[in-house]
Amino acid sequence: MSASHAGEARIVQAVHGRHERPADPAYQAGLAEELKQSYGRAGLIELYGRFAMGDGVVDTLMRKAIWQALVRSCGGGLQVAGGAGFKHPETFEIGNGVFIGAQAYIQGRFDGTCVIGDNVWIGPMAYFDARDLVIEDSVGWGPGAKVLGSAHTALPVDVPIIRTDLEIKPVRIGAWADIGTNATILPGVSVGKGAIVGAGAVVVSNVEPFSVVAGVPAKFIRWREEADPVLDISRGGRS
Repeated sequence: MSASHAGEARIVQAVHGRHERPADPAYQAGLAEELKQSYGRAGLIELYGRFAMGDGVVDTLMRKAIWQALVRSCGGGLQVAGGAGFKHPETFEIGNGVFIGAQAYIQGRFDGTCVIGDNVWIGPMAYFDARDLVIEDSVGWGPGAKVLGSAHTALPVDVPIIRTDLEIKPVRIGAWADIGTNATILPGVSVGKGAIVGAGAVVVSNVEPFSVVAGVPAKFIRWREEADPVLDISRGGRS
């Protein structure tokens, strides 16, 4: 890189979700169905361990096929990176063109529902408490970001908290939203369409569509169509 370009910001085209993915080859659907019929759920989960971590063509194909065989429904173009894990995948509904990053973990519940829309990108090390979770189309989920969908009631006080009942609250992430790296979405929160949640934010209340929130707890910063106040200050108030 030449010295004249060192340290300069660049604008480049996005990759994920920009173009329609071609349909999966017919043999992939056939493989998923064959695995489903041959192994059953317990067998598939055991089989997944053999292919969970590798980056080769066979590992990648088998991870995808096993997810397709296990989940309630799955669109085309699914990508599952190494180390991605799950619990109760039979409650997952996955759209088209979804990417699940390395070491991401989706924890469902036997009587729950997890819906992931089309063209959702889930970064590495993400964690979903997916007992009652809906992520709409074209959401970007940053590396290490988490959603918590439940909490212990902590009552009665004369027993360990971990043994008290769980209160499950629905979490909804609107289409086009972007969840920053290491952000945390707490139970019962809805994030509106096109909203941005800043890196490291802890979101305790609903986020308006097309707004930007950040901080602990997350607070409203601006609307997306407005100038960024941080950039505005850095420019001395000049556009």
